[in-house]
Amino acid sequence: MPQLSCRDRLEQALARIADPKGEGARACLTVYTDAARAAADASDARAARGGSLGPLDGAIISIKDLFDVAGEPTRAGSKVLAEEAAPAKADAVIVQRLRQGGAVIVAKSNMTEFAFSGIGANPHFGTPGNPRDRARVPGGSSAGAPVTVADGMCDIAIGTDTGGSVRIPAALCGVVGFKPSRQRVPTDGAFPLSKTLDSIGPLAGNVADCAKADAIMAGEAYAPLEPLALEGLRFGLPEGLLLERLDDTVAPAFKTALAHLDRAGLRISNEHLSLDDWVAVNERGGVIPPEACAVHRDRLRRRGADVDPNVRIRIERGCAVSEADLAEILRERGRLAAAMDVRLGGLDALVMPTTAIVAPTLAEVEDPKVFAARNAAVLRNTSMVNFFDLCAISLPLAARLPVGLMLVARNGQDRRLLRMADAVMRLFAA
Repeated sequence: MPQLSCRDRLEQALARIADPKGEGARACLTVYTDAARAAADASDARAARGGSLGPLDGAIISIKDLFDVAGEPTRAGSKVLAEEAAPAKADAVIVQRLRQGGAVIVAKSNMTEFAFSGIGANPHFGTPGNPRDRARVPGGSSAGAPVTVADGMCDIAIGTDTGGSVRIPAALCGVVGFKPSRQRVPTDGAFPLSKTLDSIGPLAGNVADCAKADAIMAGEAYAPLEPLALEGLRFGLPEGLLLERLDDTVAPAFKTALAHLDRAGLRISNEHLSLDDWVAVNERGGVIPPEACAVHRDRLRRRGADVDPNVRIRIERGCAVSEADLAEILRERGRLAAAMDVRLGGLDALVMPTTAIVAPTLAEVEDPKVFAARNAAVLRNTSMVNFFDLCAISLPLAARLPVGLMLVARNGQDRRLLRMADAVMRLFAA
């Protein structure tokens, strides 16, 4: 069967976005129909000449609503920003790099307002339904991203991850989500949540596509992932908090995955991680809320009533943290991250569930108290990765509802982590 042209694949993606029975209107806030068609035609012309701009040439990509695109306001899922933000003067750095690599940017994907929740609900622009069960949330904050991938609206989605906002929606929707080491990908032109913790990463149907997008966004030359033998690798199973209160779908899926890894010859060891100080730092206000307050303080004074209340209350808590306290929190975080790096030195990766629960229903998170509890549950495991300055990837597991398996590696071990993840995915598919 002849391979479809990029333009043909794009038209299929555009048809799925436009389908009134689908999630396109909620998953995609801006659709770049004409620009995408021009980019697809240019890619096909290069292919006809035997040329290519790289591994993403002709790949159809959605980008989160917080990335600058020249000439349009950057909404970040917010009605206030949609009304007030000045048009961006230039594309975000990662958008420039994707375009230079021949990627076809089809749409801006929906998100939690200001990127501040792991649930993915958006009261202003609607909440995309989970691909496995439309009555459930997609996870956030990159809420539209996994839906665009799973529903065939694109090949790869680009999100941001400050406490789990790539890996949570990937886990809850059954796709792959990669959070790189924070410094790998420049955040210039990405609307900030936390200048300290913001990371940019891809979601896709497989690890290889995530690796391609990551390399292009990091400004690196891409090389295919070399095969990696799993036998003899040492995975650490963190005892205590990160394995507590797993729901009735996550727990058995995770247990089955561990058994599969064990049979493949991995050395899985129980590891005690010192997390009490991390919990204590979060109880003192953490990093994200006070840094988010610095971004939004004036906006909340003027237009607080127009902000999602589930987001507003978390930012307001951050405004109660003084600059001196934040400085002390950041110093403590640096000390703890250095200690964690040393602690993980003898392991190839940590392994744990990405989230402790499956995707909540849209109905249950309408209650603010339930929302807060579910939000905490989905963020618990992923947020430690950002705090300790690590890299991580979420892989889909077979279960009644989507469940994610998270592999976590030391800062700078991105390439090796991607190779391990690719090997694990192949093992699970065998």
